[in-house]
Amino acid sequence: METITINNVYALLQEINHRLKTLEIEMHELKEHEPELRPEFIEKMKKRANEPTVKIGTLENFRKRYNLD
Repeated sequence: METITINNVYALLQEINHRLKTLEIEMHELKEHEPELRPEFIEKMKKRANEPTVKIGTLENFRKRYNLD
């Protein structure tokens, strides 16, 4: 059985901290390259959110409605 010392714990914490910082940097870089939504797209989606929904019911009704049989 391996003896755990404070130095071992400290070394592991440093490694975890380093990995965490690396992940934070990578996430920040990914976020910078993420495309932004155009304002007109956002407005279009807001309008769609207010449209009435169509109740279809079961999968069988869906297939009949859209001729998927």
